[in-house]
Amino acid sequence: MRQNQNLPRTGGQILVDQLRIHGVDHVFCVPGESYLAVLDALYDSGINVTVCRQEGGAAMMAEAHGKLTGKPAACFVTRAPGATNATPGVHVASHDSTPLLVFVGQVQRGVREREALQELDYRAVFRPMAKWATEIDSAARIPEIVSRAVHLCISGRPGPVVIGLPEDMLVESAVVGDARPAVPVASFPGPDQIRQLQDLLAHAEHPLIVLGGSRWNEETVARFAETVGRWDMPVAVSLRRQMLFPVDHPCYVGDLGFGPNPRLVELVKQADLIVLLGSRMSEVPSQGYTLLDIPVPQQTLVHVHPDAAELGRVYEPTLAINAAPQAFVDAVKAMDLPKLASRSQYRQAGREAWLSWSDTSCISSPGTLQMAEVMSYLNERLPKDAIICNGAGNYATWVHRFHKFRHFGTQLAPTSGSMGYGVPAAVGAKRLMPERTVIAFAGDGCFLMHGQEFATAVQYGLAVMIIIVDNGMLGTIRMHQEREYPGREVATSLRNPDFAAYAHAFGGHGERVVKTDEFPGAFERALASGKPSIIHCLIDAETINPSYTLSSVREAAIAAGR
Repeated sequence: MRQNQNLPRTGGQILVDQLRIHGVDHVFCVPGESYLAVLDALYDSGINVTVCRQEGGAAMMAEAHGKLTGKPAACFVTRAPGATNATPGVHVASHDSTPLLVFVGQVQRGVREREALQELDYRAVFRPMAKWATEIDSAARIPEIVSRAVHLCISGRPGPVVIGLPEDMLVESAVVGDARPAVPVASFPGPDQIRQLQDLLAHAEHPLIVLGGSRWNEETVARFAETVGRWDMPVAVSLRRQMLFPVDHPCYVGDLGFGPNPRLVELVKQADLIVLLGSRMSEVPSQGYTLLDIPVPQQTLVHVHPDAAELGRVYEPTLAINAAPQAFVDAVKAMDLPKLASRSQYRQAGREAWLSWSDTSCISSPGTLQMAEVMSYLNERLPKDAIICNGAGNYATWVHRFHKFRHFGTQLAPTSGSMGYGVPAAVGAKRLMPERTVIAFAGDGCFLMHGQEFATAVQYGLAVMIIIVDNGMLGTIRMHQEREYPGREVATSLRNPDFAAYAHAFGGHGERVVKTDEFPGAFERALASGKPSIIHCLIDAETINPSYTLSSVREAAIAAGR
């Protein structure tokens, strides 16, 4: 229970009180003796605690919580080895603009800078990937520093904050007042900006809107879909941001991710006006910074972003609007635009291109297990609010190209390109929303980077389903290897366990699938088990992605003289 702030409290108690005040309702952790005082304060705090099997998994679970809610969860890890294990999750939060609080145990203050056991300079280590990295030297400053940390991680462009906790500081007592709940710093479009935007949109014949970033919510997504439907304009989404616009909306034209629809790339090049709403149009969605010239794009560019530091950082916009998506959508929802035949034809061409690109019936791959048909089955079988998770790898192409994302809060995938993300993200999502169906896709290489978090799912009775797409290799690296050094495979082949048996060994449910017609039965049995489950899907090694095979990559490289 919350302590009286007029009485002495330990640093651990003060810290937990601040978490509760700021609405942090979940802690993901790997326990360590360096922050035992915090664990003790959590004992009767009412805050949910999930103990994880590795610090990277804990950080990714907390990051997934932030993606789904827009509010930070807390990740607690112990000294140096624990801290460095957590860095992949911090990096995901940084690149994906996700609010995240990471608390790291630290050596006692009196032995710092002697290279004490597991001592590490957290400011130096985390500064490049965190919005702020600091250390609390006095228990009396905990409310101040935690308040600043929460404000930072939810405002502007959200991101991670890392705070070091000296072990002895957590057990010292102090009398100090609590902070007030933090709210994001708000910014709004000015009336002149909205008038200028309306003029640009009204005269554009080939306008394209690209959605991305964070600080969205379900209401804003629905409201913008309704608004842009009146405008009759095509909408694309940035890498792994499909949940920001419903695929069954007539204005949706696809995603600018890895291996995008070539016709969508042409649509971007044909645009006379591009509106980046929340998106940074970074390396992958810009196709290696080739779709927009730097610093001045050939297209008229309107950039809307909640962080002023992002406006003009890479691209010089014609119109820069410093606003979060909700404030922007509220400002334009009543905007009326004249109908233009050229605009409608441009949107329709983009829509038809996406419909053709996402048609699973046109895809046939080598082998007896057809992933396009698996995706088609899942689109029909899964509830519309199912949460789909994945890490990094060519296997994810099947998800991003063919899954029908229709609602906000249904996608957890790292724009940072981090392997091992899907499983902990699924566990974090199911811990937060146990009533929802949660599916994680993973490659055979990706799964074993955080596959031990399957044990966390079993421990807490979280019936996540992991679909492992196994081609016996690190497929993405092998693809690039064949492209650059055809026929000279080294270090990319894998010998994998029986992943269905792995699931059973942990106390879950396991299935093994080698033919397409085996998948529906395996899926239904896994779902009916009520347990965390793994469906081990063995695909042909040639099946790199929907567009080409491993042999076709090699043959093209040889023909090019490599």
